[in-house]
Amino acid sequence: MKVAVLGAGAIGAYVGAALHRAGAEVHLIARGEHLAAIRGSGVMVLSPRGDFTAHPHATDDPHQVGPVDHVFLGLKANSYALAGPMIQPLLHEATSIIAAQNGIPWWYFHGLKGPYEGHRIESVDPGGAVTSALPLERAVGCVVYAATEIERPGVIRHLEGTRFSIGEPSGDVTGRCREFSEAAVAGGLKCPVEPDLRRDIWIKLMGNIAFNPISALARATMAGICRHDGTRELVRAMMRETVEVAVRVGCDPGISIERRLRGAEKAGEHKTSTLQDLEKGKPLELDVLLAAVVELADLTGAQVPTLRAIHAVSDLLNESLVRAS
Repeated sequence: MKVAVLGAGAIGAYVGAALHRAGAEVHLIARGEHLAAIRGSGVMVLSPRGDFTAHPHATDDPHQVGPVDHVFLGLKANSYALAGPMIQPLLHEATSIIAAQNGIPWWYFHGLKGPYEGHRIESVDPGGAVTSALPLERAVGCVVYAATEIERPGVIRHLEGTRFSIGEPSGDVTGRCREFSEAAVAGGLKCPVEPDLRRDIWIKLMGNIAFNPISALARATMAGICRHDGTRELVRAMMRETVEVAVRVGCDPGISIERRLRGAEKAGEHKTSTLQDLEKGKPLELDVLLAAVVELADLTGAQVPTLRAIHAVSDLLNESLVRAS
């Protein structure tokens, strides 16, 4: 099995190192000091489950890799539309694109029977640019339940979680999903093939949609948000509205708000990826989290006043970051 990891940052390099440890042919596509360090010393993973070092091929040029069986996308979703030139050299007729992203994916309504089948979500796939770069028939979803960070170039700190749930938009359990899952499990990860990955998407989104923007607006950790009575209630309101939208598009997350809130609280003094991006002056990955759900609320007639308010102020914050970048 030949795999390219496009965007070999904290998550991508961790997955790539695990797959390489399992014997897969892995190519990491990275850049800058991180790439130089991987080329020199490999990927060092520091983990409570045991440290290890992997030495996959690393490059900044996908033409040096050529066609692969699977492309694992470790990019932020807000860069998907521009990924076409990097993806194209990696594709053969059956290459899958396994997109590890937060929020609502561009493929969400692809193969989903019902009134919205084939509907394109503009905030996620503006003008069809993402679908053009990442063809729907190649898409395999991936919901990440792991926390990692780049401690220094070439060194990945694995904090918690090893689960990477994957699934086809159609819900079929395909050979390509089984192949990737088996390699990931052999490398020490959990990688269930889910026949209903959309449920996983909404369960994770219940937390991301609230904690990520609030953390950026308040410069607060997840535990800090939970300790404050006002923001804790704000999270509850955002979760309630999110579940309402999920149900209207045909998916009941099937988890109580209090249970989901407690699960997020266990993360402790953890900075969300959105807060980390803010501190680095990077644009925020909010379209797939907030804007997409507000757009789905408009599509289905759901009332989401809290989501709209948080989206407005976080979008204003993001505009200043985009101008400065």
